Amino acid sequence: MPEKRPFERLPADVSPINYSLCLKPDLLDFTFEGKLEAAAQVRQATNQIVMNCADIDIITASYAPEGDEEIHATGFNYQNEDEKVTLSFPSTLQTGTGTLKIDFVGELNDKMKGFYRSKYTTPSGEVRYAAVTQFENVIDRKPYPDDENVVEVKFARTPVMSTYLVAFVVGEYDFVETRSKDGVCVRVYTPVGKAEQGKFALEVAAKTLPFYKDYFNVPYPLPKIDLIAIADFAAGAMENWGLVTYRETALLIDPKNSCSSSRQWVALVVGHELAHQWFGNLVTMEWWTHLWLNEGFASWIEYLCVDHCFPEYDIWTQFVSADYTRAQELDALDNSHPIEVSVGHPAEVDEIFDAISYSKGASVIRMLHDYIGDKDFKKGMNMYLTKFQQKNAATEDLWESLENASGKPIAAVMNTWTKQMGFPLIYVEAEQVEDDRLLRLSQRKFCASGPYVGEDCPQWMVPITISTSEDPNHAKLKILMDKPEMNVVLKNVKPDQWVKLNLGTVGFYRTQYSSAMLESLLPGIRDLSLPPVDRLGLQNDLFSLARAGIISTVEVLKVMEAFVNEPNYTVWSDLSCNLGILSTLLSHTDFYEEIQEFVKDVFSPIGERLGWDPKPGEGHLDALLRGLVLGKLGKAGHKATLEEARRRFKDHVEGKQILSADLRSPVYLTVLKHGDGTTLDIMLKLHKQADMQEEKNRIERVLGATLSPELIQKVLTFALSEEVRPQDTVSVIGGVAGGSKHGRKAAWKFIKDNWEELYNRYQGGFLISRLIKLSVEGFAVDKMAGEVKAFFESHPAPSAERTIQQCCENILLNAAWLKRDAESIHQYLLQRKASPPTA
Repeated sequence: MPEKRPFERLPADVSPINYSLCLKPDLLDFTFEGKLEAAAQVRQATNQIVMNCADIDIITASYAPEGDEEIHATGFNYQNEDEKVTLSFPSTLQTGTGTLKIDFVGELNDKMKGFYRSKYTTPSGEVRYAAVTQFENVIDRKPYPDDENVVEVKFARTPVMSTYLVAFVVGEYDFVETRSKDGVCVRVYTPVGKAEQGKFALEVAAKTLPFYKDYFNVPYPLPKIDLIAIADFAAGAMENWGLVTYRETALLIDPKNSCSSSRQWVALVVGHELAHQWFGNLVTMEWWTHLWLNEGFASWIEYLCVDHCFPEYDIWTQFVSADYTRAQELDALDNSHPIEVSVGHPAEVDEIFDAISYSKGASVIRMLHDYIGDKDFKKGMNMYLTKFQQKNAATEDLWESLENASGKPIAAVMNTWTKQMGFPLIYVEAEQVEDDRLLRLSQRKFCASGPYVGEDCPQWMVPITISTSEDPNHAKLKILMDKPEMNVVLKNVKPDQWVKLNLGTVGFYRTQYSSAMLESLLPGIRDLSLPPVDRLGLQNDLFSLARAGIISTVEVLKVMEAFVNEPNYTVWSDLSCNLGILSTLLSHTDFYEEIQEFVKDVFSPIGERLGWDPKPGEGHLDALLRGLVLGKLGKAGHKATLEEARRRFKDHVEGKQILSADLRSPVYLTVLKHGDGTTLDIMLKLHKQADMQEEKNRIERVLGATLSPELIQKVLTFALSEEVRPQDTVSVIGGVAGGSKHGRKAAWKFIKDNWEELYNRYQGGFLISRLIKLSVEGFAVDKMAGEVKAFFESHPAPSAERTIQQCCENILLNAAWLKRDAESIHQYLLQRKASPPTA
């Protein structure tokens, strides 16, 4: 990484006690005026006050010591790079309390940061603007500092809180409201005319607040909570205390037109943001170094909350596919980073809003919760929140509370997971000794590039669970592996019983079994005697070992064929994801069609069992599985699926039979991939007519499936048009890059050609990192890594530096994988064609 810029936090000689802030936004000229009156304490005599400030101009500033005359500031020195301003005074401010007054002006920008404008369309089609705030990661420096047509709204005094958690929104909204069983007023604000679409989130929020109150044994500290849908919004949501802001797609659900995955997404995001009301807001991290504690914790407990509200979602199995495996993929790279990253300059914060802080953070907390047990974990959480409420805390403070509650060496164990990057590969072999099974375990760092080489291999303290076929759902033994090698004896295990590590795929490590142990586990996939999450973990470990060159990819393809009887949605989802990675890799070869045949063979039996229409008694997971399988078969060109998709699409467009929301993505994807310019025009027309953002996003994400170079260009141009909201441009371009080999090249060229506009649009926020990742990580030619690196050397994107290095590393890894395994994969696929396997 390049050298970090030096940065000093604010001096402690003057500190605020309470802010009184008056803001007057102008939604026609996109400006605002502000007046600040802050009660302050001078702790050490000084003739200057240094404060945070970004994109605002101070008109006047003064300080009045209590009972004394006002002293006017004579100079404002702005340090824009560090987002600071120094107010200079003609005489020394003596210790004691006083009042700081500042008048300032600013612009309501269109960058989705600070105090900004958000464009929306009224039900009558008129374009209007709302004024909205987004302050997280230190952007809270922007807005701080009468005629009869102006309405003044006054708000009550807040508890002691961090400034990044303050929010205000000015605009036209409808709302629905209820009271939680604890008496908290809960409101969901929606675009005008769409109050009905706030009801699902309202129901989730009203169930969630009492759940967290009981879990933490700490009441929600405010009298109300508002959840509001914002048209232009960069993140998924932001946990502002008492006023949580969301993208429309993370809050609004239309009972007729929202798909099952959207309902699930809304439930998770509401659960995540409301967890922050305690963990992050009531107790706030000491500095951005501890960001992971905020985000990792909320990313874990959102699943606990959704499991409580919707047990039918089987959400913990989905956690493994959505968070755990995603984090391991990134954390196996040389260019990963530890969970705890020392943050100096706030500009570095954007870099760590990634899968390590969120998903690895959540995964190690899930492992920790399992290691401690729920009872002691809850006790420790209560101690932590009670001790540090309305204060700042560091990672070590949480470890101390959990250690006191459980009596286990929490800090010693967890430091190995948060202070060093990566995770272990546990190699295990077994030997039958009379009636017992002897296991030999060893740990080495798992690397995406192959076996770890080097003398000083990092070590972890690994909570390990071991199960057997006698009782696949419960641990026969739990141990803490605190050294490089260990022998373990399992008592009374018969020779014909299998033994498996990492029950429930909870431990954050990968497992490599000896060939004999693996051989004994594989029938458990076919006959489903292994639990779903263990089937998923086994397949995912093998796929990663193949990617790293530790085993051959052909071995994994053979295992994938054993999933022919698989009923579980999440297991299929993970299989689908891995086959997608393999398909992208093989798009660089001349046998891409053969891997599509393999996909069709693996997915067609489950596709036939499911059919197109829901059957009586089916639920949420069946709907998700049907969409996944039909999309996979349609994309691969499965003849019967393609024909039916075209028929249903025609009926949908003609208004004869509207597609159910759960079938729209797979049908849209299928007809576009195998369609022409007319199909694309129809899709763009559907996009224009769509009244709901979820439907617009659904269409935007699949447009890149189109194959002709001319149409790909049309989609890329559309991505930057007024038709697409700024935050959604990224998924349109990313969809093109992931759609085909030609799409990948075209998307990369488009980004280079339009770099200035794209970079300016996202102001170096995390959306720029996402755009780069989606667009280039599918390349598999060594020279592309050099080209990507060279482009960003001459077009710097500081907040995406780490992402760029990870992408270049991934391109080189893809190229090595292709060189190593392409020929053997090709031979295997040809051999299958010659003698197809029997189910």
